[in-house]
Amino acid sequence: MIVFAWILAFLSISPFVIGLWHLRFRWKSFPVKASDQFPKVSILVAARNEEKDLPRLLASLDKLSYPAEKLEFLFANDQSEDQTLPILHQWAVGKENVTIINTEKLKPGRNGKAKALAKLGKLCQGEILFFTDADCKVPRDWIQSLLAAYKGKTGMVLGITQVAGRSLLGRFQELDWWMTLGFVKVAADWGIPTTGLGNNMSISREAYLASGGFEGASKSLTEDLEISRKIRQAGFTISHQVSEKALARTKAEESLPRLLKQRKRWMSGVVTLPWYWQLALGLQFAFYPLISYLILSNWLFGLLFFMLKVLLLSSFIQYFASKTGQSLNRYLLFLFDFYFLPLTLLSILYYFWPSSTEWKSRKYR
Repeated sequence: MIVFAWILAFLSISPFVIGLWHLRFRWKSFPVKASDQFPKVSILVAARNEEKDLPRLLASLDKLSYPAEKLEFLFANDQSEDQTLPILHQWAVGKENVTIINTEKLKPGRNGKAKALAKLGKLCQGEILFFTDADCKVPRDWIQSLLAAYKGKTGMVLGITQVAGRSLLGRFQELDWWMTLGFVKVAADWGIPTTGLGNNMSISREAYLASGGFEGASKSLTEDLEISRKIRQAGFTISHQVSEKALARTKAEESLPRLLKQRKRWMSGVVTLPWYWQLALGLQFAFYPLISYLILSNWLFGLLFFMLKVLLLSSFIQYFASKTGQSLNRYLLFLFDFYFLPLTLLSILYYFWPSSTEWKSRKYR
């Protein structure tokens, strides 16, 4: 039994070893090259009750370095009950490349964001479609950075998103995102099927049409995962551009109940992942009962092994974040497991709790 536990424990930390090796020796980057060729691009945003954060996104869009005549902005006001629509109209004054639409009332069980984006997808004219969220802030060279990663049969290019939070919970969420996106990057570089990233993502028009667009993802609560799956099925590949020029910023969830509601929605996508992703996630969670058993069996070796895992995890997150010029708090990195374990337990329990999934003031069964 003890030998089997040690084998599983080593398997559970192997992704961090592989990840560190990949970051050092197999990293794929897509440098932005000077060019006078600018394809027309469309930026699509669905907004619902975003009066607080929307001005920050709009200000960042004003600062984009891409030629204005090659840009078009399309916004869908998804049944907002606040000042979202007036803010959009005020921003659009004097701009000829802005389209704003209102969505109709949603049918039960349908993803409001996916339906809004699907409606925008029928109106856009760009060769490449860019997607972000109304509570994000995009960098000045965002467009050029993601365009640089389109090679061959690439149909989708993901950027990188940093979660910003001042509270302890928010800062741990930031580390959580760095870890998750680090593995997404490793998987994308190896050609392993991965997810989309709805708040920092681009799709070629060819791939979007071939995949059926967001119209075919309207029944899923994780529309970015669903459309990435359909794009791969259509014969296209997915690349992940990780650099400071591709780094968008968004806010952390402000409280534990809000965070659990987010994770309940995400869990609906996790259960549809391929078996090898579920196995990897299961081994990551299994590390904690395994290390508890190993410490009880031999406290010295068990504790040393736990410290090794903490070192590998913190090194992976810090190294990955440094690829975008970010430096993280090392003390919080060493404490990350004490956030990750209880949050994972609570997320699993809350997912199976017989209640509806709440998102954007809507409830889904």
